Amino acid sequence: MTIKVAVLGSKGRMGAEVVKAVTNASDLELVASIDQNDDFNIVKNSGAQVAVDFTTPDVVMKNLALLIESGISPVVGTTGFTEEKIAQLQKMLDAKNGVSLRLVPNFSIGAILMMRFAKAATKFYDSAEIIEYHHPQKVDAPSGTAIRTAQIIAEERKANNLAKNPDATASEIPGARGSKIDGIPVHAVRMPGLVAHQEVIFGSLGETLTIRHDSFDRESFMPGVLLAIRNIAQKPGLTIGIDDLIS
Repeated sequence: MTIKVAVLGSKGRMGAEVVKAVTNASDLELVASIDQNDDFNIVKNSGAQVAVDFTTPDVVMKNLALLIESGISPVVGTTGFTEEKIAQLQKMLDAKNGVSLRLVPNFSIGAILMMRFAKAATKFYDSAEIIEYHHPQKVDAPSGTAIRTAQIIAEERKANNLAKNPDATASEIPGARGSKIDGIPVHAVRMPGLVAHQEVIFGSLGETLTIRHDSFDRESFMPGVLLAIRNIAQKPGLTIGIDDLIS
């Protein structure tokens, strides 16, 4: 059965790739695509079952409220979600049965495997830090992928009763040791020539381990986007990531 899809943020770099990927998929039908200042009723009246949102953090909550109220299940690549915003979305979903929502920090299969490998490595090392690299047009820092990776590492460290990263820094220029996400230092680089890249660096006495993922083209995210669209109905309510779809 063909799934009817709408795309929000369709003129952006990622949105344009999604439009192309959906159009080329034989089991999907692109029924609406809107961008900044377009009327949401175009999506609401399109018959869309799923909507992919690649907009910006300042408008995504309004978009999701409209989608959920309209009974359209969102697949979200926009980042910048705090615990408070996630709690708000959960309330919206609780009030609207039958709608599924996936918040996806990264649609790249390689990035998901990178996070999975990082989780497996965590318990063997005393320290962990993250460096993420993106193009200078990215509006949020650190990236959603870096934040999620740090959370995964922190959860695994807690589960294994590991001590904090050893660090004797007593004086620093603010930010020199990165942002701390659940105690894990995260460093963000913004530079022309980059697309989306991340290193997770682990260290113990006498050795380090670096797990790195590189996306050189936004096309690399499309298999994950299509996977999320095709499986959105499997899990009603809120799901974070697409790790459960990759075995």
